[in-house]
Amino acid sequence: MRETTLCYIEKDESYLMLHRTKKKPDGSYEKWLGVGGKLEKGESSEECVLREVREETGYTLTDYKYRAKIFFYSDTWEDEIMYLYTATGFEGEEITCDEGELVWVPKSEVTNLKIWEGDKLFLNRLVESDEFFELELRYEGDNLASYKWI
Repeated sequence: MRETTLCYIEKDESYLMLHRTKKKPDGSYEKWLGVGGKLEKGESSEECVLREVREETGYTLTDYKYRAKIFFYSDTWEDEIMYLYTATGFEGEEITCDEGELVWVPKSEVTNLKIWEGDKLFLNRLVESDEFFELELRYEGDNLASYKWI
């Protein structure tokens, strides 16, 4: 099971979103996501999210919080554990991302973008509560087949 991180950086009631359009097409091609990536061998989720945010945005996180653990199961992709973070403090200059375009999107508009169906569930939960949560998402192809709050 692969392990990844995802971070939603917040500023002025907006999230910094990555529109994945530059890398070789994959399951997330042309979708909008937070910033993150795969854990490297021996790396903690915290180390990974800090590294991935710096590599993809140029920002160094100064105030961030581990918010959720999401389990993805799929009939087409490798199963995944994703460690979900939010950040309200960062410093540095934004860089051009080699994976796509970085755009500040008002939180109220994020779920209207082309995002994964499961992402809508946990994005709404992030807004509704500050409490840590766990979520299990099951996909059949690109479609969300079922979900369960754990």
